[in-house]
Amino acid sequence: MLPNSNTRFPPMLWAGFIFGLLGSFHCVGMCGAIALALPGKPDAADAHWRYVGGRLLYNLGRITTYTLLGGVVGAVGQSLRLAGWQQGLSIASGLLILLLVAVPERHTGRLTAALYLDRPLAWLKQTLAHFFHRKELSALYVTGMLNGLLPCGLVYLALAGTLSAPGVGGAAAYMLLFGLGTLPLMLGLSLTGRLVSLRWRTRMRQAVPYVATVLAVLFILRGLGLGVPYLSPQLVHTAPTANAAQPSTIHYCH
Repeated sequence: MLPNSNTRFPPMLWAGFIFGLLGSFHCVGMCGAIALALPGKPDAADAHWRYVGGRLLYNLGRITTYTLLGGVVGAVGQSLRLAGWQQGLSIASGLLILLLVAVPERHTGRLTAALYLDRPLAWLKQTLAHFFHRKELSALYVTGMLNGLLPCGLVYLALAGTLSAPGVGGAAAYMLLFGLGTLPLMLGLSLTGRLVSLRWRTRMRQAVPYVATVLAVLFILRGLGLGVPYLSPQLVHTAPTANAAQPSTIHYCH
Protein backbone atom coordinates (compact mmCIF):
# COMPACT_ATOMS: atom_id res chain seq x y z
CA MET A 1 0.00 0.00 0.00
CA LEU A 2 1.03 3.62 -0.31
CA PRO A 3 2.78 5.14 2.68
CA ASN A 4 0.29 6.47 5.23
CA SER A 5 0.36 9.82 6.95
CA ASN A 6 2.41 8.47 9.84
CA THR A 7 5.38 7.42 7.72
CA ARG A 8 7.85 9.39 5.70
CA PHE A 9 7.61 9.24 1.93
CA PRO A 10 10.46 6.80 1.16
CA PRO A 11 13.43 8.63 -0.40
CA MET A 12 13.96 5.71 -2.79
CA LEU A 13 10.70 6.58 -4.56
CA TRP A 14 12.09 9.98 -5.48
CA ALA A 15 15.05 8.13 -6.98
CA GLY A 16 12.58 6.96 -9.64
CA PHE A 17 11.86 10.58 -10.62
CA ILE A 18 15.55 11.50 -10.79
CA PHE A 19 16.30 8.38 -12.82
CA GLY A 20 13.46 9.21 -15.21
CA LEU A 21 14.59 12.84 -15.52
CA LEU A 22 18.15 11.88 -16.46
CA GLY A 23 17.07 8.84 -18.43
CA SER A 24 14.69 10.91 -20.57
CA PHE A 25 17.66 11.70 -22.81
CA HIS A 26 17.74 7.98 -23.55
CA CYS A 27 14.00 8.16 -24.32
CA VAL A 28 14.65 10.90 -26.86
CA GLY A 29 17.05 8.63 -28.69
CA MET A 30 14.82 5.54 -28.57
CA CYS A 31 11.29 6.97 -28.86
CA GLY A 32 11.96 10.46 -30.14
CA ALA A 33 11.02 9.51 -33.69
CA ILE A 34 7.54 8.46 -32.56
CA ALA A 35 7.09 11.64 -30.50
CA LEU A 36 8.15 13.82 -33.43
CA ALA A 37 5.90 12.01 -35.93
CA LEU A 38 2.69 12.22 -33.90
CA PRO A 39 -0.20 13.36 -36.13
CA GLY A 40 -1.50 16.92 -36.04
CA LYS A 41 -0.06 20.36 -36.75
CA PRO A 42 -0.57 23.65 -34.86
CA ASP A 43 -1.45 25.42 -38.10
CA ALA A 44 -4.65 27.03 -36.84
CA ALA A 45 -5.62 28.81 -33.63
CA ASP A 46 -8.52 26.46 -32.94
CA ALA A 47 -6.29 23.42 -33.54
CA HIS A 48 -3.55 24.51 -31.15
CA TRP A 49 -5.23 23.10 -28.05
CA ARG A 50 -5.74 19.76 -29.80
CA TYR A 51 -2.08 19.74 -30.81
CA VAL A 52 -0.87 20.35 -27.24
CA GLY A 53 -3.55 18.15 -25.66
CA GLY A 54 -2.83 15.26 -28.00
CA ARG A 55 0.86 15.24 -27.19
CA LEU A 56 0.15 15.52 -23.50
CA LEU A 57 -2.23 12.55 -23.73
CA TYR A 58 0.41 10.53 -25.59
CA ASN A 59 2.89 11.09 -22.77
CA LEU A 60 0.26 10.40 -20.11
CA GLY A 61 -0.41 7.11 -21.90
CA ARG A 62 3.26 6.16 -21.52
CA ILE A 63 3.20 7.08 -17.84
CA THR A 64 0.01 5.08 -17.29
CA THR A 65 1.66 1.96 -18.69
CA TYR A 66 4.78 2.50 -16.57
CA THR A 67 2.62 2.85 -13.47
CA LEU A 68 0.65 -0.32 -14.21
CA LEU A 69 3.83 -2.28 -14.91
CA GLY A 70 5.23 -1.02 -11.63
CA GLY A 71 2.16 -2.31 -9.79
CA VAL A 72 2.49 -5.74 -11.41
CA VAL A 73 6.20 -6.06 -10.59
CA GLY A 74 5.51 -4.62 -7.14
CA ALA A 75 2.97 -7.40 -6.51
CA VAL A 76 5.73 -9.94 -7.17
CA GLY A 77 8.05 -8.10 -4.83
CA GLN A 78 5.35 -7.90 -2.16
CA SER A 79 4.79 -11.65 -2.24
CA LEU A 80 8.54 -12.22 -1.84
CA ARG A 81 8.68 -9.81 1.09
CA LEU A 82 5.83 -11.63 2.80
CA ALA A 83 7.95 -14.76 2.45
CA GLY A 84 10.65 -13.00 4.48
CA TRP A 85 12.95 -12.11 1.59
CA GLN A 86 12.84 -8.34 1.98
CA GLN A 87 16.54 -7.90 2.69
CA GLY A 88 17.65 -10.23 -0.09
CA LEU A 89 15.14 -8.66 -2.47
CA SER A 90 16.74 -5.23 -2.16
CA ILE A 91 20.16 -6.73 -2.84
CA ALA A 92 18.79 -8.76 -5.75
CA SER A 93 17.21 -5.62 -7.23
CA GLY A 94 20.58 -3.87 -7.19
CA LEU A 95 22.35 -6.86 -8.74
CA LEU A 96 19.67 -7.12 -11.44
CA ILE A 97 20.14 -3.45 -12.33
CA LEU A 98 23.91 -4.00 -12.57
CA LEU A 99 23.28 -6.97 -14.84
CA LEU A 100 21.00 -4.95 -17.10
CA VAL A 101 23.61 -2.19 -17.27
CA ALA A 102 26.29 -4.69 -18.24
CA VAL A 103 24.22 -6.28 -21.04
CA PRO A 104 24.23 -4.13 -24.22
CA GLU A 105 20.75 -3.01 -25.29
CA ARG A 106 21.27 -4.47 -28.74
CA HIS A 107 20.78 -7.89 -27.15
CA THR A 108 17.20 -7.00 -26.20
CA GLY A 109 15.99 -8.62 -29.42
CA ARG A 110 17.68 -11.89 -28.51
CA LEU A 111 16.02 -11.83 -25.10
CA THR A 112 12.65 -11.26 -26.76
CA ALA A 113 13.18 -14.28 -29.01
CA ALA A 114 14.38 -16.43 -26.09
CA LEU A 115 11.18 -15.65 -24.16
CA TYR A 116 9.01 -16.39 -27.23
CA LEU A 117 7.73 -12.81 -27.32
CA ASP A 118 8.17 -12.36 -31.06
CA ARG A 119 4.48 -12.80 -31.90
CA PRO A 120 3.13 -10.63 -29.06
CA LEU A 121 5.66 -7.96 -29.98
CA ALA A 122 4.64 -8.10 -33.66
CA TRP A 123 0.98 -7.72 -32.62
CA LEU A 124 1.92 -4.81 -30.36
CA LYS A 125 3.72 -2.99 -33.17
CA GLN A 126 0.83 -3.60 -35.58
CA THR A 127 -1.71 -2.30 -33.07
CA LEU A 128 0.52 0.68 -32.28
CA ALA A 129 0.71 1.57 -35.99
CA HIS A 130 -3.10 1.33 -36.24
CA PHE A 131 -3.74 3.82 -33.43
CA PHE A 132 -0.80 6.00 -34.44
CA HIS A 133 -2.46 6.94 -37.73
CA ARG A 134 -5.80 7.83 -36.17
CA LYS A 135 -6.51 11.49 -35.40
CA GLU A 136 -8.71 11.13 -32.30
CA LEU A 137 -7.23 12.38 -29.03
CA SER A 138 -8.11 9.06 -27.37
CA ALA A 139 -6.04 7.27 -30.02
CA LEU A 140 -2.98 9.30 -29.01
CA TYR A 141 -3.46 8.20 -25.40
CA VAL A 142 -3.67 4.54 -26.47
CA THR A 143 -0.61 5.07 -28.68
CA GLY A 144 1.30 6.24 -25.63
CA MET A 145 0.16 3.26 -23.59
CA LEU A 146 1.25 0.84 -26.30
CA ASN A 147 4.53 2.71 -26.74
CA GLY A 148 5.20 2.11 -23.04
CA LEU A 149 5.10 -1.65 -23.69
CA LEU A 150 7.82 -1.63 -26.34
CA PRO A 151 11.12 -3.22 -25.25
CA CYS A 152 13.28 -0.58 -23.56
CA GLY A 153 16.39 -1.12 -21.46
CA LEU A 154 15.74 2.05 -19.44
CA VAL A 155 12.26 0.85 -18.44
CA TYR A 156 13.69 -2.55 -17.50
CA LEU A 157 16.20 -0.81 -15.24
CA ALA A 158 13.44 1.18 -13.57
CA LEU A 159 11.26 -1.91 -13.10
CA ALA A 160 14.15 -3.76 -11.48
CA GLY A 161 14.15 -1.06 -8.82
CA THR A 162 10.45 -1.53 -8.07
CA LEU A 163 11.09 -5.03 -6.74
CA SER A 164 12.28 -3.53 -3.46
CA ALA A 165 9.75 -0.67 -3.38
CA PRO A 166 7.46 -0.46 -0.31
CA GLY A 167 4.41 -2.46 -1.38
CA VAL A 168 2.39 -2.58 -4.59
CA GLY A 169 1.35 1.07 -4.26
CA GLY A 170 4.94 2.08 -3.59
CA ALA A 171 6.11 0.23 -6.71
CA ALA A 172 3.40 1.90 -8.79
CA ALA A 173 4.36 5.29 -7.29
CA TYR A 174 8.02 4.63 -8.14
CA MET A 175 7.18 4.03 -11.81
CA LEU A 176 4.73 6.96 -11.82
CA LEU A 177 7.52 9.26 -10.65
CA PHE A 178 9.86 7.67 -13.18
CA GLY A 179 7.37 8.46 -15.94
CA LEU A 180 6.87 12.02 -14.69
CA GLY A 181 10.64 12.43 -14.77
CA THR A 182 10.64 11.65 -18.49
CA LEU A 183 7.74 14.02 -19.16
CA PRO A 184 9.43 17.47 -19.42
CA LEU A 185 11.92 16.50 -22.11
CA MET A 186 9.63 14.15 -24.06
CA LEU A 187 6.72 16.62 -24.04
CA GLY A 188 9.00 19.47 -24.99
CA LEU A 189 10.44 17.43 -27.84
CA SER A 190 7.00 16.55 -29.22
CA LEU A 191 5.86 20.19 -29.03
CA THR A 192 8.92 21.98 -30.37
CA GLY A 193 10.53 19.36 -32.59
CA ARG A 194 13.88 19.93 -30.93
CA LEU A 195 14.76 20.87 -27.41
CA VAL A 196 18.29 19.69 -26.70
CA SER A 197 21.20 19.50 -29.12
CA LEU A 198 22.37 16.12 -30.39
CA ARG A 199 25.67 16.62 -28.58
CA TRP A 200 23.99 16.99 -25.19
CA ARG A 201 21.53 14.17 -25.87
CA THR A 202 24.47 11.88 -26.60
CA ARG A 203 26.27 12.91 -23.43
CA MET A 204 23.24 12.38 -21.22
CA ARG A 205 22.46 9.00 -22.80
CA GLN A 206 26.02 7.96 -22.00
CA ALA A 207 25.47 9.03 -18.38
CA VAL A 208 22.44 6.75 -17.89
CA PRO A 209 24.48 3.58 -17.08
CA TYR A 210 26.42 5.47 -14.42
CA VAL A 211 23.23 6.79 -12.81
CA ALA A 212 21.76 3.28 -12.89
CA THR A 213 24.91 1.90 -11.26
CA VAL A 214 24.66 4.41 -8.41
CA LEU A 215 21.00 3.45 -7.95
CA ALA A 216 21.95 -0.24 -7.90
CA VAL A 217 24.61 0.35 -5.23
CA LEU A 218 22.04 2.21 -3.11
CA PHE A 219 19.64 -0.77 -3.31
CA ILE A 220 22.42 -3.17 -2.34
CA LEU A 221 23.53 -1.03 0.59
CA ARG A 222 19.93 -0.70 1.76
CA GLY A 223 19.52 -4.46 1.70
CA LEU A 224 22.71 -5.02 3.69
CA GLY A 225 21.27 -3.07 6.66
CA LEU A 226 24.59 -1.63 7.84
CA GLY A 227 22.95 0.77 10.28
CA VAL A 228 23.66 3.93 8.29
CA PRO A 229 20.56 6.19 8.48
CA TYR A 230 18.66 6.46 5.16
CA LEU A 231 21.59 5.03 3.17
CA SER A 232 21.69 1.58 4.76
CA PRO A 233 19.26 1.57 7.73
CA GLN A 234 19.25 -1.26 10.22
CA LEU A 235 16.61 -3.92 9.69
CA VAL A 236 14.10 -4.44 12.49
CA HIS A 237 12.04 -7.61 12.73
CA THR A 238 8.44 -7.20 13.88
CA ALA A 239 6.90 -10.29 15.40
CA PRO A 240 3.21 -11.06 14.78
CA THR A 241 0.68 -10.27 17.52
CA ALA A 242 -1.10 -12.98 19.41
CA ASN A 243 -4.41 -12.20 17.68
CA ALA A 244 -3.05 -12.06 14.15
CA ALA A 245 -2.06 -15.13 12.22
CA GLN A 246 0.39 -13.26 10.03
CA PRO A 247 4.07 -13.94 9.39
CA SER A 248 6.68 -11.70 10.95
CA THR A 249 7.71 -8.73 8.86
CA ILE A 250 10.86 -6.67 8.47
CA HIS A 251 10.98 -2.92 8.17
CA TYR A 252 13.77 -0.40 8.00
CA CYS A 253 14.52 1.69 11.05
CA HIS A 254 15.82 5.12 10.14
